[in-house]
Amino acid sequence: MSQAPAAEVITIGDELLRGEIVDSNKSFLSERLLGLDIETRWHASVLDDPNDMIDAFRRASERSRFVLVSGGLGPTRDDLTAQVLGEAFGRKLVLDEAALETIRAFFRAVGREMTENNASQAWFPQGAEILPNPIGTAPGFMLVENDTCFFCMPGVPRELYRMMDEQVLPRIAARCGGGRVVRSALLRTFGMGESTLDAELAGIATSGDVSLGFRTSFPDNYLRPVARADTAEAAEAALAAVCSEIRERLGALVYAEGDETLDGVVARLLREQGKTVAVAESCTGGLIAERFTAAPGASEYFLGGIVAYANPIKTSLLGVSEELIAEWGAVSEPVARAMAEGVRARFGADYAIATTGISGPGGGSEAKPVGTVHVALAEAGHTHCEHFVFPLDRTRHRQLTAQIGLDWVRRVLLGEELVGPTLLRRQGGAAPPAKTGAMGDDGRVGH
Repeated sequence: MSQAPAAEVITIGDELLRGEIVDSNKSFLSERLLGLDIETRWHASVLDDPNDMIDAFRRASERSRFVLVSGGLGPTRDDLTAQVLGEAFGRKLVLDEAALETIRAFFRAVGREMTENNASQAWFPQGAEILPNPIGTAPGFMLVENDTCFFCMPGVPRELYRMMDEQVLPRIAARCGGGRVVRSALLRTFGMGESTLDAELAGIATSGDVSLGFRTSFPDNYLRPVARADTAEAAEAALAAVCSEIRERLGALVYAEGDETLDGVVARLLREQGKTVAVAESCTGGLIAERFTAAPGASEYFLGGIVAYANPIKTSLLGVSEELIAEWGAVSEPVARAMAEGVRARFGADYAIATTGISGPGGGSEAKPVGTVHVALAEAGHTHCEHFVFPLDRTRHRQLTAQIGLDWVRRVLLGEELVGPTLLRRQGGAAPPAKTGAMGDDGRVGH
């Protein structure tokens, strides 16, 4: 049994270390490598500093078979990758005339004059193989140092993505063979915190050949089961078995696999079942409607919505009585139920979601603290409503509330129990809160 080749990703740029941009290139490159059964063992981000770069390159050459380098191939003074990589291994820079002409042709094609500093992008360490860049001015290159292959690519994501798929992966595949096969999946869950998920899945994926990783992407948690075997068939069978075991344990908490989003799942289920939905939003301010309409063709299942932020709008457009608001307050179960039932009746939808809450940062009270929210789902003959208190900032409170609404639509379409999330849930339930006056969604007394 041969050991899988080790891979490393190095991203270069001061802006990465200063936190000015999110470094998504690392995750992209590692994911693509996994498709070739190559696991990334190390990630590094390095300043545009020659000494730091040399140190990173030399360390990588001692431990990795493949090193993917992103960034530092531009025309400016801080783009040093080719120069420094050559210096690290005693390779002088040489001009590639074909690359220089390609750069000149790029500028001619867009009607611009090439500045002299762009010519620096045509200099490469001696012995490098040039990797074409059809959508940018920075060619990449491959450099082999002893048993290590360096692949240097632009940091611009769209240029890097294309070069990785068209130039780098085929070269890596040609050099691989005989290693262990790796297969992985991504299971998306909503409603349970990371530590609780880990406890729920105790005993699963504990062998050396099958592992399970956890990643939070608020408000969701992702599970990454990975299986390793000597053959593709064995790895795929082991992966299928662990995914099946996870789904059996978690049930409807797993809402999708791979790239499918919750929005996409809900849209697909509504289409398949020929059902329609409408929304009445207060504290979420249209977030649920935006998510329903983000996909093309949403008019097949999404009929419309009303953002009823002020109390008079709840009354005039949704039919919520002034007496109900006066008695219970706008942030209450009775009002949430009335909003859902009102919008469902007015739009003629099969289902309707309503939200009303206090997203903060102000406006709370002892009976209705900041973070309180009521979510209701109305269908023919029945309305389900729960209230929660989520101690979150305003943005995440609204995001989590919108996610609950979408998840409830998914659950009702699947015939699953409508439950609220346990993550960050301080208190809540179906019982209406105490009467505290006609408070609006921002905590102010309603008109």
